[in-house]
Amino acid sequence: MLARFGVPVPRGGMATNPPQARDIASRLPTQSSVVKAQIHAGGRGKGGGVKLAKSPEEAESLAKEIIGMTLVTHQTGPKGRQVSRVLIEEGMAIERELYLSIIIDRTLKAPVVIASSAGGMDIEEVATSTPEQILRVTLNQATGVIPFQARKLAFGMGLNGTQANVFVSLLQSIYKAFIDTDASLIEINPLIVTGGGDLLALDAKVSFDDNALYRHKDLQELRDLSEEDPLEVEASKHSLNYIRLDGNIGCMVNGAGLAMATMDIIKLSGGEPANFLDVGGGANADQIKNAFRILVADTKVKAVLINIFGGILRCDVLAKGVIAAVTELSVDLPIVVRMEGTNVDVGRQLLEESTLNFSTADSMAEAANKVVSLASKK
Repeated sequence: MLARFGVPVPRGGMATNPPQARDIASRLPTQSSVVKAQIHAGGRGKGGGVKLAKSPEEAESLAKEIIGMTLVTHQTGPKGRQVSRVLIEEGMAIERELYLSIIIDRTLKAPVVIASSAGGMDIEEVATSTPEQILRVTLNQATGVIPFQARKLAFGMGLNGTQANVFVSLLQSIYKAFIDTDASLIEINPLIVTGGGDLLALDAKVSFDDNALYRHKDLQELRDLSEEDPLEVEASKHSLNYIRLDGNIGCMVNGAGLAMATMDIIKLSGGEPANFLDVGGGANADQIKNAFRILVADTKVKAVLINIFGGILRCDVLAKGVIAAVTELSVDLPIVVRMEGTNVDVGRQLLEESTLNFSTADSMAEAANKVVSLASKK
């Protein structure tokens, strides 16, 4: 993707088995190559997921070691991620490692370039221990990257005059990629200075705005479902926002702000949320049923808290959907319902008359205390 916008990157290819890795390595212009585990997490080098091969035969051997391994890094958590593919890239003569990224600063409501002369695997440590080494420039979307801004960053990273001029063009290309693909993050770590003095994006992490993916069919085709939680994938099929967490209390809410508040109050009451499940403002009965199916598929869930503000989604519609879902799916978990808004009295009456295992609450605090207590008894 970056190469398409004129950003210099290493040559290479992706392999799903060791013979493929050897074939790719043998076609590279260098005898040495680098075998990189492809998982959705950083810190792969420290975890043993990035190895240097001195020959195509060694690339095959290393690929055999890495493909199928469970790679544990500071971003995967203790369970780690299983590696199903590797990237085989040409070996580079690295003179220096730099850091460069563009990200949206939501406070400034603008793209911000973050750069540092201390690139590589320990950039997080640099940001913590020596923050003065982290350089920032806010971009105006009307002008994009102005050359003097790029040169200021380049000299701040210790590049010479010729390299600074190259950096201007490189940063402008990355910014164009950022805007044209509706990215929310492009992180180059490391951006290297080669032995010959050239600049090259050796590795990259890119995040895209999900709401804009409909404009980028080519990017959608790159999605690797094996790298995502199966329940999160299933939720996305039904326009539900679901993120698995580590607790035992399922949360069904409508609206991201209410979801955050619900998880906070569960924690405040001594419990642990098992997920973030947002059915959205206009959920229908089918979405509510699918939401329940996803909630109960997580075996860690011991109780469910439904916290809904009825605006577009009326409380009586929610109640009917919940009753139908619980009945059809034979849900035997305790369920606490707190709802406010349009037709709330009708919704509560429907729940009370259902004879199902519902508890109702008038406030968020009451609902949280109830669900934490019920979860602890399961």
